[in-house]
Amino acid sequence: MTHRRRPLAYWLALSWLGLIIVAGLLAPWLPLPYPAATPDLLHISTPPSALHYLGTDPLGRDVLAGLVAGARQLVRLSLPAVGLATALGAAAGGAAGFWGNSRLRLPLAVLPWLLGLAWWQLALPTRPGLTLAFGVGALALTLGSLPRHRPGGRAGGRTFALPLDGLVLGATAMLGAVPRLILLAALAAGPPLSAPLLLGLLALVAWPETARLVRAQMLRVRVLPFLEAARASGLPGWRVWLRHAMPHACQPLYAFAPLTLAGLVGLENTLAFLGIGQSPDVVSWGSQLTTVRQDPAAWWVALGPGLALFCTLLALQQLGRSLATPITSYPKNT
Repeated sequence: MTHRRRPLAYWLALSWLGLIIVAGLLAPWLPLPYPAATPDLLHISTPPSALHYLGTDPLGRDVLAGLVAGARQLVRLSLPAVGLATALGAAAGGAAGFWGNSRLRLPLAVLPWLLGLAWWQLALPTRPGLTLAFGVGALALTLGSLPRHRPGGRAGGRTFALPLDGLVLGATAMLGAVPRLILLAALAAGPPLSAPLLLGLLALVAWPETARLVRAQMLRVRVLPFLEAARASGLPGWRVWLRHAMPHACQPLYAFAPLTLAGLVGLENTLAFLGIGQSPDVVSWGSQLTTVRQDPAAWWVALGPGLALFCTLLALQQLGRSLATPITSYPKNT
């Protein structure tokens, strides 16, 4: 008889991440003596003392309160971003792998709406004649897609094949051609962004890797016998995709999501270190580290945020590695 257990490093990583998440969630209610963004001008760059347990930075801000604020940034920004990127990447990659370029057929009437949406997204110029021609074409396509009676009594409208796989691969290749930090810095340059907009930008640069992983898994899953049986039983395609194929194609995400979160935490703190995308009064581990340049002798300013960031990234790497490794079995009597 054997028991299964995780290595000690897994539990240490899980404990550290749990501590960070609890600190981030309870940050507004923790009995901290000083707010993170409020400077104490009488104590600037002071080492750890009974008044400031971890010292103050060159701006007079309490380092301990800044550490808690950094944990809150992870909870309110990085965690939702990785959830959004994982959901978007899984849906796009799963759909591309399942339907490919020819299996997803849409009514012809949908085509003008897709073209109109692309026109609006690209902010292309509009002219009265062009708009009239577009409307006439859309009406013709809509009428052409109306159901018609076919020999044998069946009715069906005209459809077209959506090249979903090509669209997803093209989008991931386009986003992957530029390093994520450069792309994010270019998109976030300018005035400080709101938290939802920065969250969306983080998700935008993170979803392609998840999409490529799920697409590769879906190419393997879609030819398995149980999916052929589901199709043969007459289930709709979307139901076979959602209820039977996606749970199997998304299994690697349990180990991949912590690695994605590690990447986003590093990106978010790098932007804060560079002073891009966030308001100066938003305190995070990256913004704390950047104040060391004003007083390089204040080692305590770099120690706390540096250790917090290093341990968090290390814990996420260990968590992803442990989830990707089968659980070790050992005899019960040992």
